[in-house]
Amino acid sequence: QVQLVESGGGSVQAGGSLRLSCAASGRTFATYTVGWFRRAPGKDREFVAAISWSNYDTTYADSVKGRSTISTNNAKTMVYLQMDRLKPEDTAVYLCAVAQFREPDPDPSKYDVWGQGTQVTVSS
Repeated sequence: QVQLVESGGGSVQAGGSLRLSCAASGRTFATYTVGWFRRAPGKDREFVAAISWSNYDTTYADSVKGRSTISTNNAKTMVYLQMDRLKPEDTAVYLCAVAQFREPDPDPSKYDVWGQGTQVTVSS
């Protein structure tokens, strides 16, 4: 079973940047996909970005496309989310999750294991 721990959240002003990290431990496979999601107060969980450990394909939500970059290390133990030009509407708890399929997918129901999340707060 894989375990996920997020870090890197914090409070920034609008226009600033943050780099979130997701540390994966336990039994992982190259065929996994890792996704970042976020949950804002009073809102449903929202897809942010995902990357395939199989072919390194990526996909992004329109709301962050062009402002965010998802990446991973060669050992497939870390997944990063670089977020630039942050906006107040990016404020949320950011969670990473693992799915046992090759292609990145925005559907949270397809992800099996979730981390606890890291808080991102963007002030105007």
